[in-house]
Amino acid sequence: MTTTISIMTYNVHSSIGMDGKISPLRIAGVIERCAPDVVALQELDSGLTRTSLVDQAHVIAHQLEMTYHFHPSFRVEEGGYGNAVLSRLPLRLVKAGPLPSHPSRSFERRGALWVEVEQGGRGLQIIATHFGLNRRERICQAEALLGPEWLEHPECRGPVVVCGDFNALPRSAAYRCLTRRLRDAQCALKGSRPQGTFPVRLPLMRIDHLFISPGVQVSKVAVPRTPLTRLASDHLPLVVTLELP
Repeated sequence: MTTTISIMTYNVHSSIGMDGKISPLRIAGVIERCAPDVVALQELDSGLTRTSLVDQAHVIAHQLEMTYHFHPSFRVEEGGYGNAVLSRLPLRLVKAGPLPSHPSRSFERRGALWVEVEQGGRGLQIIATHFGLNRRERICQAEALLGPEWLEHPECRGPVVVCGDFNALPRSAAYRCLTRRLRDAQCALKGSRPQGTFPVRLPLMRIDHLFISPGVQVSKVAVPRTPLTRLASDHLPLVVTLELP
């Protein structure tokens, strides 16, 4: 019997919409309409003055009645800024930690969040991340994810998904590094043309990705373009339905 799971990856821009308004509940509305089983979110604020000290991951997860794990890639003031994974399915945090930064220049710190979700008695490893803006840094971050601390870790067994905002176009070095080991879900669906997610008003750039391990099948891909998704963030969400081996 086939086990199906839907996963969304979404850069929410600190819940600041294209109208300049801060609204985690609007982000929750986008997720609710897409109805994924699991959501990987990037650029979430927690306890920061600029977004009224709100713990955005908590607000969004509470609104959707989903469990979650939040990992601050770096801390600012008394709060943090980073990534979260929300789930309607049983969720276990495996690891959360930093990714390599540029050795000679000071860029925004980046991190990754590794969870295991259970669906139909089967476990799925999900690593959610947000890569940096520097080309060399992205290559180092891709190599780190493929290494012994993450994908080569003994606990990273069975089907795997790696998703997030990679700031990397399909022909980039970081993207090519990842696709030597994993498949791009948008390219794995036959008869479907890959869709861009950024910028939201003219989404020509495909920098938000969901990668899958061999054996995982893709049954559906969607990049919802609605009045709500065009307003809630500067990225569009990517939603992929998978069939697990």
